Amino acid sequence: MTATVLDLHHLSKNFGSFTAVDTVSLTVAAGEIYGFLGPNGAGKTTTIKMLAGLLRPSAGTVTICGHDLAGAPLEGKRLTGYIPDRPFLYEKLTGDEYLRFIASLYRHHAPEKVLTAAGRYLELFDLGDWRHHLIEGYSHGMRQKLIMTSIFMLDQPLIIVDEPMVGLDPKSARIVKELFKSLAARGTAIFLSTHSMEIAEELCDRIGIIQHGRLTTTGSIAELRAQAAAGKKNLEEVFLELTGAYELQGIIAALRQDAGDRNLR
Repeated sequence: MTATVLDLHHLSKNFGSFTAVDTVSLTVAAGEIYGFLGPNGAGKTTTIKMLAGLLRPSAGTVTICGHDLAGAPLEGKRLTGYIPDRPFLYEKLTGDEYLRFIASLYRHHAPEKVLTAAGRYLELFDLGDWRHHLIEGYSHGMRQKLIMTSIFMLDQPLIIVDEPMVGLDPKSARIVKELFKSLAARGTAIFLSTHSMEIAEELCDRIGIIQHGRLTTTGSIAELRAQAAAGKKNLEEVFLELTGAYELQGIIAALRQDAGDRNLR
């Protein structure tokens, strides 16, 4: 039986009288890529911040490899890599200095092995020639690749990813997708939040859909198609069916009608 790496049990977060996340329960197993989808404002980012230890839940638990994140935060965070959509980096460090700093924070048992792995990822991402340059000179995409390098080099059992392809060129995006597949094949659990249905459909073993703070749907893509009675439709169409975005067809028809009217003028 595959071990559970991430376990959310009745996880909730309130901001005053507003409930951003409402009793979400799910598990992610070793070697599984779990896609976390939902409309804007559904509660995805709030959930991710609780998983990363950046927000304290109002209720419920987050357990990582058997460690309750509330009761043993350092143990849980040590086992987790977090890749945000907007990377924060110390701009007056070089790329190499930043990676050494991250390795020292985690007090890895084999620091030289970590830095050797970092070098491989830097070359893979075409950052080798930039490793001794100040981060303030990096583009957004380069910063994103440096953040990914700092996580991949640690070889943690859980990686939490929020919109991983933002700012990446097509070559780098392809490399990242293949790295996710490779890491999952080696047993890494990946919790992936994205608005890209194509990425989710290509990578994810299971998908959860959150709406208004509640996890409304979960399962494989085949199971989601069955729930939506969607036959062989792609994930985007399944998502729209399951999230009740029926008005979209009317909007599209109106836009096409408007475009046709303009072409006739």
